[in-house]
Order: sequence, then C-alpha cells, then structure tokens
Amino acid sequence: MSDRPSRSHQGGVPVSASEVRPPRPASDRGDDSGLLAALLDGMDAALCAFDADGTVTHWNREAERILGWSAREAVGRKGLAGWAVRAADAHEVEARLMAAMDAPGRHVHEFALLTKDGGRVLVRTQSSAVPRADGRPGGVYCAFSEVHTQIDLERAIALSEALLADASWSVVLVDADLRPAAVNKNAARALRTSRTAALGRPLGDLLDQGVEELESALQHVLAEGAPPAPTELWVSLREAGEGLRGLRGGRGGAGAEDDGRLEGGARPDGGTAARRCWRSGFLRLASPLAEEPVPLGVAWIFQDVTELKRHELDSSRLRFRGNQLQRAARAAAECEDPAEAATVHLDFALAGFADHALIDLVLEAAQSAAPGAAPQAAGAGDGAERIRLVRAAATPGGAPGPCPAIVAGGIPVAYGEGHPALQAAERCGPVRVSATRAEETGPTPWAAAHKWPAGTLHALCAPLRSRGRTLGVATFLRGSGRRPFDRADAAYAEDVAGRVAAALDLAQQLG
Repeated sequence: MSDRPSRSHQGGVPVSASEVRPPRPASDRGDDSGLLAALLDGMDAALCAFDADGTVTHWNREAERILGWSAREAVGRKGLAGWAVRAADAHEVEARLMAAMDAPGRHVHEFALLTKDGGRVLVRTQSSAVPRADGRPGGVYCAFSEVHTQIDLERAIALSEALLADASWSVVLVDADLRPAAVNKNAARALRTSRTAALGRPLGDLLDQGVEELESALQHVLAEGAPPAPTELWVSLREAGEGLRGLRGGRGGAGAEDDGRLEGGARPDGGTAARRCWRSGFLRLASPLAEEPVPLGVAWIFQDVTELKRHELDSSRLRFRGNQLQRAARAAAECEDPAEAATVHLDFALAGFADHALIDLVLEAAQSAAPGAAPQAAGAGDGAERIRLVRAAATPGGAPGPCPAIVAGGIPVAYGEGHPALQAAERCGPVRVSATRAEETGPTPWAAAHKWPAGTLHALCAPLRSRGRTLGVATFLRGSGRRPFDRADAAYAEDVAGRVAAALDLAQQLG
C-alpha cells in the first residue's frame, strides 16, 4: 500500500482528506450566539442594532437601563418613532443613524431619546455600518451613553492629560510597588531626570534624604486613603555616582570668606546634597471597573516651597534671637559684676544656637603697645609677639548648665598655629570651621586637636572687640546633630561677642 495520503474529488478538483473540513454543528453556532449575547450585555455602553430596513435587531442591558425598554420590548420594532424618539424628531434621527450605511467610519451624533416613563434623556451616539458576508452593508449598530456621563469621562481624561502635561504643580503617579508610573514635566525637572528615565525605578534611586518619609506616606495612602491636608516633606536629590550617604565636608579657617553651605544646606565641598521642601498632596487611585476598590497606586502632587519655608525659618530665627538678646540685656542689667553679665549674655546666646561656648582672653603682654591698635599676627614682622589666649570660661561639657564665672589669668591654651581662635583674633572677624570625614576618623580626634570638648564637629570663633582692642575670642561649638554655622550665625555671634566684650572691658576697667 502507498503511504501517500488518500485524495478525494469534489467538483472534479482533487482534494486531500486533511483539507476536507466538516460543517460546524448547530450547537457550536448556538454557543457563539450565547457568547455574543453575553458580550453585549456586559458592555458599559448602551448598544442597539438595526437591519437594512430599520428594524431593531439587538438591544443590550445598558440600553434598557438608560431608556427603560427591555430587549423583549425593543427587538423587532421598526424604527424608533413614538416609543424611543418623539414622532416629530423620528425622521431626522433615523435618517442620521441609517446614513452610516452609506459612509465609511464611525459617526457621532447627539439625540434626545424618550424613556419608558415619558422622560427625555440626551445621549451621544456612535454609529457604524454592519457589513454582510459579501461586504455590502446589512444594517447599522449604534452605541450610545448619556451625555453627562460621557462629558464626565472626557473631563476626567482631559484632566489627567493636563496634569501630566501642562500642570504648574509636579505630578507623579506611583504604582502599588512604589515605583513611578508616570511623571509630568515639572516633576521630572524637580527630580532632575527625564519623564521616561524615572519610570519603574525605586524612589531611592531618585531621592537621598527623605525617601523613607515619602515611602511611608505612600504606603499609608494605599492602606488608609488620602490625608486630609497637604504634607511638607524635606528631601534631597541623589546625585549621579553618589553613595548612600554623603560625606560631611568642611574647610579650615579659609571658610570665613564663604557661606559654608549652599542653598538648602549643601556644602561647598559637595558633601551634603541640597535639601528641598516639597508641599505634597496624595490621592489614592482605584480602578472604577472593579466591584471592590482595587488600589492602582497613588497620585503624588507636590510643589517646591523651599524658598518660602527658608524665609519663614529665617524670620522665626531672627525673632527668637532678637528676643534672646533683649532678655539677656535685661538680665545683665541686674548683675553687679560686669564679668557675671558677660556670662549671662553667653548663656542666653546658647539657646537654639550652639551646644557649648568658650571665652578665651588675650594676655596683656600680647597687646600692642599703641593704644587702640589690634594685636599683631604671629610672624607679621621682626620681633612681633604671637597672640596667646587664656581659657577664662567654658560652659559645662556634660549636662547643660550656666557658664561659670570668668577667671582672669592662668596658663595660655596650647593652640596650634592657624587655630581658628587665633585667626579670629588676628583678623578681627569671625571664622567658621567644620570637621571633614577624614578628620573625624583620624588617629587624633579633630575636637581634641583643637582643644575643644569631645564630639565637636562645627565651630564659630568671634573676636571680643571693645574700644578698638581685641580682648579675646568667644567660641561657639556644635556637635554631630547640628548643621554647620552659616553667615547668619556669624552675624549673630558677632552681636553677642560685642555685648560680652563690652561687659569684659568694663570689668577690666573696674579692676
């Protein structure tokens, strides 16, 4: 026997057995009809269909919900006149619907239809021709919905597109995994990235400081819903190639000429990134198609208010410091001993400003012989004497407490050459310094090398000037939990130092 497949002949044309397809049973065609009916009834839009003569052939449940006519009542009716459309409008409505048979594409119209209870409802329709097997139009299908529902949908879509395109606020859509799914232009600019590069990345790749607070807020919104009021988040952006933690930077005495930090807290040596304040609102996004709310993510809407918050903080700080100076002046006026008044000024200045304060006085032998002249710097000329400072008072190094009484005389402090206190006395101006990471972890602690209390990371030295003479240096110190001193701090320290110097000068005059 041959292994070739057997062949049959149909109409004189040889056909292989594998090409002969039996006709589909009627039960399969019935299953297709059931599937079509299920699809029509499950649609969110109302749908009806007409044959070429204008007789209703299909009517789904959404059409029944809008107009009140059931499929049994609607199917088989010829035209819409008298029951779904007013008789006066029926000719125009039917003509516009059936015109879709002669024109390609979809056609959009708005009609006023009648409900079963006699009311009227404005609907927006989309109609298109239904082709037959031979390609000729055999009828028209019409999908419609209430105009206000359609307008609400279009407004929602337009709003979402506008928020993600032209909104003045920054908008980020975050999915349930806390990864950006959509970013508008302003948000991409605020995050210093492109609209596509941020998609799908963890928030920790975009933000450094503040990412934990942001993720916590997003998780709360996913679980509990939107908060009742906006939230202010302080964040810093992660720079390219930056590690998990920026290095703390600082410079020596040369820092007296610059700000010590850039906008928002950034350091000039690139240690800590600039911090920004973003006023944020959160909206939980849920699918409208699910029977139960299923969170799709969170809409994070924020605006940069860093400058506003900085002005508010600066104003609040100035008011507080002004009040402290007034309180210190009133308390010092009650002191019989001018030296005690000097320590009172120092105690009031520490509140919210520094952790510790020191007072070093210049030895009389180091003063210039000419009245009213500033001390000469070490090495300024032949025979010039190096300034020597004696520790006169210091706030307690352990528990906080008042500054003890000033003690005159004593052994000069072994400050090394270039010490910030010596620079302040020589320059007659404030000097700010901060420890670098290398200086913190070096063999000799930075604070110990400068003869300051352990744990000191930031220092500000202000000269004590009175009647054209440098009486000494006031040093203010901050630990690891505080930011470096800035120019506003230096101006405040000079104001305090001037009051302390006036009291000390009076104490010296009284002997």
